[in-house]
Amino acid sequence: MFQNSWMPTLFEDFLNTDFMPRANSTAPAVNVKESDKAYTMELAAPGIKKEYCRVAINDEGNLTIAIENKEEHKHEDKHHHYLRREFNYSNYEQSYTLPDDVMKDQISAKVEDGILTVTMPKTEPKQKVTKAIEVS
Repeated sequence: MFQNSWMPTLFEDFLNTDFMPRANSTAPAVNVKESDKAYTMELAAPGIKKEYCRVAINDEGNLTIAIENKEEHKHEDKHHHYLRREFNYSNYEQSYTLPDDVMKDQISAKVEDGILTVTMPKTEPKQKVTKAIEVS
């Protein structure tokens, strides 16, 4: 498995709710995967539409994800002739420090089946140069 020092601390700090068990109760669950070519972050936001998602690189070079989930329920009662609406708004915004090997200009995002997936391609690994240098 791949080892990277930025993922454990960054995501453990964000997901750790031991000291404030209810503070992050509305934050989406986050999965992070790493392959040879990219990092992939998945945020679970059931019912989310792409219009409510903002993914950007901020002035500090960090990845910022913002989600505004607006859900509306309508119930009609034909016997009393009234309409009841219930609105549920939940907003989420978080910034993530990106590792040095991410190509920031090629980050992509998509929403599918209630999952916001952010793909962060990696730069090509630098080739090690081994060479004997003649001393004169």
